[in-house]
Amino acid sequence: MEGGGHDSDPDGIAVRIGRFALGPARAAARSGRSALASEAERAVDGAFAGPLPEAVARAIVDHRVLERMLAEALDAAAEQPATDADREQVQQLVDRLVERVLASPALERTVADTLGSRLTEDLADRVVGSEAFRRALQDVLASPEVRRALTHQTTSFGGEVAAAVRGRAGRLDDSAEARIHHRPPVPSPFGGLATRGVGLVTDLVLAQLTFLAIGALVGLVASLVGTLRPVWLVGTLVGSGWAIVVVAYFVGFWTSTGQTPGMRLMRLRVLSRSGTPPGVLRSIVRLVGLVLAIIPLFAGFLPVLFDGRRRALQDYVAGTVVVREPEPEA
Repeated sequence: MEGGGHDSDPDGIAVRIGRFALGPARAAARSGRSALASEAERAVDGAFAGPLPEAVARAIVDHRVLERMLAEALDAAAEQPATDADREQVQQLVDRLVERVLASPALERTVADTLGSRLTEDLADRVVGSEAFRRALQDVLASPEVRRALTHQTTSFGGEVAAAVRGRAGRLDDSAEARIHHRPPVPSPFGGLATRGVGLVTDLVLAQLTFLAIGALVGLVASLVGTLRPVWLVGTLVGSGWAIVVVAYFVGFWTSTGQTPGMRLMRLRVLSRSGTPPGVLRSIVRLVGLVLAIIPLFAGFLPVLFDGRRRALQDYVAGTVVVREPEPEA
């Protein structure tokens, strides 16, 4: 009922009275909002500047909060096994996160700052200079695994070099023989001029080193009784000693295994007509033929280029042949 411009609704009057009564409170709240926010920020800064973060971190560690959370997560995963699609999705998510972390410039700057810091250098110097590090390094270097690895590496490298030399020398033998006979190169089962030359030079160097070692020992013993006179006698003894060493070197290896160390390097073997290593007498005759082949500027090796079995002068004289052994399978 309306009359006289007055509102006769009691509920409307109550609402207006409530709004009027709460108006000052709302205005005060609006005006103090910024002040309360500033005060809250100061309170938070003060809390983090004090011992609160350290106390919270210590409590997390002491009560093993992270371990319990991880255990509960693992238990929940075990109770509800994931499907292949879930695993693939998780793996893709992890891959993306790892890619983002590794590609992050912040990570690169952090790593660079850490590695270039004075603290890292001091720490590295202390670790390297510590007794524990030296003992650990000695244990690692003295371990059987490291020794086996180094031995295998050295052996492999030496084998690769020897195989390369043998391959190059074998190709030279085949190509030289092919040019003389005007035909395409054909691999031969017999040792050629290049392979035999490399083996002979290696044997002469080893024989000379053996003679020098023996001569040094003899000279050391002879120095105890004084200087040997006359000079011609010294020269005769030295020449005789060298001849004895060379004869023992070649004859000993030919009769025992059919190959000297130089021939073994080139995978060559000297055989008699029966297919066995030559005897002592045949080896001596072959050594004499070798000397005769060397004297005329190695002219005694020229028959290797023309003979079908690649025999040199010493092989004709002693009735031997030098064969090539096949490369071992890898």
